[in-house]
Amino acid sequence: MNTPDYLDLIRNARVYDVAEKTPLELAKNLSRRLGNRILMKREDLQPVFSFKLRGAYNKISGLSDEELSRGVICSSAGNHAQGVALAAQRKGIRAVIVMPVTTPSIKVDAVVALDGDVVLYGDTYDDAYAHARELSAREGLVFIHPFDDPEVIAGQGTIGAEILEQVDEAIDAVFVPIGGGGLAAGIAAWIKQVNPDIRIIGVEPDDSDAMRASVESGAPVTLDHVGIFADGVAVRRVGDETFRLCQELVDEIITVDTDQACAAIRDIFEDTRSIVEPAGGLAVAGAKKYIAEHEITGKSFVTISCGANVNFDRLRHIAERAAVGELSEMLLAAEIPEEPGSFRKFCETVGRRGITEFNYRYADDDKAHIFVGVQLSRGMDEREELLEKLRNAGFPVEDLTDNEMAKLHVRHMVGGRSPHIQNERLFRFEFPERPGALLDFLDAIGTDWTISLFHYRNHGSDYGRILAGIDVPEGNTDELEAHLSELGYTHWEESDNPAYKLFLG
Repeated sequence: MNTPDYLDLIRNARVYDVAEKTPLELAKNLSRRLGNRILMKREDLQPVFSFKLRGAYNKISGLSDEELSRGVICSSAGNHAQGVALAAQRKGIRAVIVMPVTTPSIKVDAVVALDGDVVLYGDTYDDAYAHARELSAREGLVFIHPFDDPEVIAGQGTIGAEILEQVDEAIDAVFVPIGGGGLAAGIAAWIKQVNPDIRIIGVEPDDSDAMRASVESGAPVTLDHVGIFADGVAVRRVGDETFRLCQELVDEIITVDTDQACAAIRDIFEDTRSIVEPAGGLAVAGAKKYIAEHEITGKSFVTISCGANVNFDRLRHIAERAAVGELSEMLLAAEIPEEPGSFRKFCETVGRRGITEFNYRYADDDKAHIFVGVQLSRGMDEREELLEKLRNAGFPVEDLTDNEMAKLHVRHMVGGRSPHIQNERLFRFEFPERPGALLDFLDAIGTDWTISLFHYRNHGSDYGRILAGIDVPEGNTDELEAHLSELGYTHWEESDNPAYKLFLG
C-alpha cells in the first residue's frame, strides 16, 4: 500500500456533519498552579462526549453506495461504538455494534438510543473483536476499525488542524492520550507537517503502555495484560499504521499511574466543572508529570480532553485516589505501644495536619497497629519529613501511599486477624464484572480450599477486584499454584505485602 498523504486526507476529511469544532480553553487554575499556560482541547463536548465520532463518520462517509447498502459493524465497549452508531444513523444505514457482555448498561443504552443493533458477546474486547470479524465476513457488513485505518486516523487528525487554527500564541507541546494510537497518529500527522517545532507527547497508563512498548521494541507488540481503570485506552496491541506514524512523528511517550489520572480528572473538573473519563484525564496527568520532572515554567501546552463517558459509580473511586495522585494525601501504617498516652504522642508527632482517615486495630497487650491518612501541603518533601519525624519519635512506620493492595482493599478492612489460620497465602484477583461473576469466581476456586479472608469491591468498572486469603496445608503449595494458573483469572500474590502483615496476617 502506498503511504497515504495525511495532509490531504485530513484537509478533505468529512467530519463536521456530526462533529463540533470544540473549543480550546485556557485552564486558568491549573495554569496558575503549574506556572505554565495549559490549554484544554474539549473533545468531551462532542455530541457523543468523545472524539471518536470524527474518525467513524469520516470512514463511513467514504464508503461506496454498495458498501453503505450492506451496513457497517464494529467492536467496542464505549466511545467508538457510539461514534459508529451516530454516523450510521445520520447516513440511514444499519450499524451492528458488538460489545462485551461486561459493558455497563449506560454504554449499551447509549448505542441503542442511536439505533445501533447491539450484540453482546464475550468477556473482553478481544472476544468482541473476533466475533465482529466473524459477523462481518458472514453477513457482508463493512468493518469499521476503531483506530488502524487511514480514514479513521484522518478524521481524528482534524483535531490537530483545529488546534493550530485556534491558538493565538506559540505552543511548545501537545499531550495526547494513546490507546490504539489513532488519535495521536492523526494529530501528529497534521501538526508535525505544518509546524514540526511543536512536540507531540503521547500519554499512556503505566499498566496499558502498548505503544511505548512497541516503539521501544521497534515493532507492534501484544501486551499480556492491560490495566482496567482507563478502559478507553486499554489496548493490548496498537495498529500497524498507527504504530508507523507514532514511531515516526511522536517525540516522546510517557506513562502515568491511576492516582495521577484521578488527580488530573479533579484538576479538569476544578477548571471546567466537567467530569472526564479516566482516559480523558491522561493528557493533563502527563503534562503535570512532564512539567514537574523537567522543572518547566513559562511554556504553553495543549492537552486533549478526549472523552467524558464515565460511569457515575466510578466517581467514588476517582475521588478516593485523586488526593494521593496530587500528593496532597499520604497513607501510612504505624505501630504504637499499647499503653496510656501513646496515641496522643503519635498525633502530636503528626502535628497540626489534617487526618483524612484513621483505623485502629488491637494487636496484642504490647502494641497496636493504626492505618492513617494524612493531608499534605508540600507534596513529596513533606511526606519524607513526616516519615522521618515519626521514626525518630520511636514509631515503626510504613509508607503505604504507593501500595496498590492497601489502597484498593486493606484501608476498607483493617483488623481481620485469625490466630487459627497457620498457612494463609494472599492473592489479588481481577475478573470480568457481569451478573453472577462473583459466583462464577467462587465456583472456579472450588471447594478443595479454605477461604480464610475475602474482600470484594465494585468500583463501577467492567472488572471486579477481589482480595482472597487461602489456607494452604503444608505440602499443597504446588497443587494450589497449578489450580490458580488453570483458572485463567489475572492475579497477583500479596503474601509479602507489608499492609497484609501489619493488619491482616
